[in-house]
Amino acid sequence: MDKCRICGKDFYPDPLLELLNMPAAAQNFPVWETLDQDRGIAMNVRQCSGCGVVQIDSEPVPYYREVIRASAYSPEMKSFRLKQFADWVKKYDLQNKKVLEAGCGKGEYLDLMSQSGPRCFGTEYSSESVQICKEKGLNVQKVFFEKGCEDLSEAPFDAFFILNWLEHIPDLSIFLKILSNQLIPEAPGLIEVPNYDMIKQNGLLTEFTAEHLYYFTESTLEGTLAAHGFDVQEYRSVWDHYILSAEVRKRRQDDPNRFSDQKKKINSQVRGFLSRYPKTVVWGAGHQSLMVLAMLGLTENEIRYVIDSAPVKQGKFTFVSHLPIVDPSYLESDPPDAVMIMCAGYSDEVVRMIRKKQGNRFALAIMRENGLEEQC
Repeated sequence: MDKCRICGKDFYPDPLLELLNMPAAAQNFPVWETLDQDRGIAMNVRQCSGCGVVQIDSEPVPYYREVIRASAYSPEMKSFRLKQFADWVKKYDLQNKKVLEAGCGKGEYLDLMSQSGPRCFGTEYSSESVQICKEKGLNVQKVFFEKGCEDLSEAPFDAFFILNWLEHIPDLSIFLKILSNQLIPEAPGLIEVPNYDMIKQNGLLTEFTAEHLYYFTESTLEGTLAAHGFDVQEYRSVWDHYILSAEVRKRRQDDPNRFSDQKKKINSQVRGFLSRYPKTVVWGAGHQSLMVLAMLGLTENEIRYVIDSAPVKQGKFTFVSHLPIVDPSYLESDPPDAVMIMCAGYSDEVVRMIRKKQGNRFALAIMRENGLEEQC
């Protein structure tokens, strides 16, 4: 690999670490009959010049789709996970909710999570592991998110978790996109990866392995997840700081009606104002007024001219609406009935200036954040 797997940008020219004759895997150990087939590999630790994620530049291990957890059987790890899961379920009110573990292995953590009260489901690629899960009574589907057409029978899920597996997946973009499609809006998630902040601080070069394609800091994990529709809510450094644990949420799209409703409101208010004051002008030839004039399709039949104090704009015309831009003296030579002021943060200053020179000669209105506000 000579480019980042995540964002496609070049790696920095100098590797962070160059290693020769390294183990090509950390599972499926050779036996006597296969020792002559075992070969070391060259493994370079690189950093992306774009997103900053530290990566191994060698090919993924052949079994990267499968989750293998020898450490899950540790009594201390089991105790830690039981408390962690119980706290997480309580925090996000996941009792009796559908929770998905993406990459569940033989169901070690899926079984523990189910003890906290959610209805648990899992994905796993290894047929052997899926069979073991089913023998335990766990609801697990044989699948790996990589083609874009994988849909789970129980989707959508209310929450998800991925524990020390995200760093194994070559195409994170497609994986996270498919995962997101299985979740309800704002679904909470628990994601854990090796803690590169700690690895870097302590110079732990022995933590690099061919299995782990990525090494995330808090900032690079947040950037990666944000680019794929997930927002980090909280970080913790756990398990003697070896694990970076992130609580996340699937991002919800902003309300698509918010701006269309505001457009209708502004149109109604402006049209109502113009019906009462046929000879109306606009003060301000900045982006706010240009946008309103064009958006509402206002013409010279409705707006006589646009005033702006900047000489560079005077004697010219507005974009799209093609209204003449004039200097403030036109309020004397061609007086209107009313002035709509669209100068954003300068609008109140313009009102004071008009009142000082013209008194209450004209009706005034300011285009505020929440609509047209008439001035007494």
